Amino acid sequence: MGMTGNQYRDLIAGYIHRCYEPFGLMVYTEISLGKTIIGKDRKIDVFVVRSSDQQAIALECKYQEVQGSTDEKIPYALEDLEALWVPGCLVYAGEGWSRGILHTLEASRRAARCLPDTNAMMHSPETRELDHVLAATFGLWELVLPMSRRFSPPVG
Repeated sequence: MGMTGNQYRDLIAGYIHRCYEPFGLMVYTEISLGKTIIGKDRKIDVFVVRSSDQQAIALECKYQEVQGSTDEKIPYALEDLEALWVPGCLVYAGEGWSRGILHTLEASRRAARCLPDTNAMMHSPETRELDHVLAATFGLWELVLPMSRRFSPPVG
């Protein structure tokens, strides 16, 4: 399923807009936001903000279908997200990651695997990690916690 970086960014932006806009989240793409850790102007792939309280998250989107040079950029991208003045997350997908980088991504609290299909709604296994990040950032736990798991004490 060959996809460019911009197509992946738009897939993620479209998913968030479709599923989270009803909860007041607005999606922006290619936003200039401060400087990187090496002093370059930073461009955020996807910026999500809730107008009611101005809570926000910056998403860096990385898609890699075949093994390549994106791998070596990942540790830098994760470190750079730490330097933001807002929460940040690296959203990733694709089969082309090396085992070492995949382990780094899977272990990072700043990374979320996400590959929605174009009509995906929330709670698919393909979007679960990003859904959890958005729930934590915006306090939308009711969207990801199943009612069937809600504790109710025995009666009597």
